[in-house]
Amino acid sequence: MSLGFPVRQEALPRTVRLVASARLRDAVLKALADDASEEALLAELEGFTSSRQAAGRGLLPGLPPGDLIGRVPHAAFVNAAFAYARPRGLNRFNGPDRGAWYAALAVETALAEISFHMGGHLRDAGRYEATIDYAEMFAAFAGAFVDLRGLPDAPACLHPDPAIGYAAGNALAAAAMAAGHNGILYPSVRHAGGTCLVALWPHAVQSPAQGAIWRLCWSGRPDPRIERLAA
Repeated sequence: MSLGFPVRQEALPRTVRLVASARLRDAVLKALADDASEEALLAELEGFTSSRQAAGRGLLPGLPPGDLIGRVPHAAFVNAAFAYARPRGLNRFNGPDRGAWYAALAVETALAEISFHMGGHLRDAGRYEATIDYAEMFAAFAGAFVDLRGLPDAPACLHPDPAIGYAAGNALAAAAMAAGHNGILYPSVRHAGGTCLVALWPHAVQSPAQGAIWRLCWSGRPDPRIERLAA
């Protein structure tokens, strides 16, 4: 299948994804349990609202259980990236029915992307006031990727306006998945000179591990103050 863009075999030993650190903590209901049996019961109740667990039961049309991974470190965390999508809209390379694993080759690029997108949410809320800690999640990748780097003209899927870029990006991602490719490598739209990656399958995410914590503080301005927290 021709996608109109180069497809290359890549081996990337370390990429970085930033995740709100609250997602790495124990489930909220765990603190209510007095013993293991109560914890199991509360976990079952929480599972009724968990998209990740719903995917495992085959309840998410865009994410069949066979696409999920298991019995490897951080499998639940990887699966969650694909189970939780933007419910009422598109991201650049995924829609509301299926998430994706977005990452960058450098943390500076990941920070620029997160700053832009979270800043947009705060703008829509009418107030640039927030403090959020993000954890680095490293992962390795190997296999076939659609490569949008170094093209003479930026394709429509990289247009900075989401109304233009995201529909084209979702069409490209669907074609890449149909061809069996792992994902897409592309120049960052929000960080000049940076490189981003989107993995379209949970099995493409290899050896995930947590890194440093970064704090982003918005205090009335679109651009946050960024600091790396001491380990």
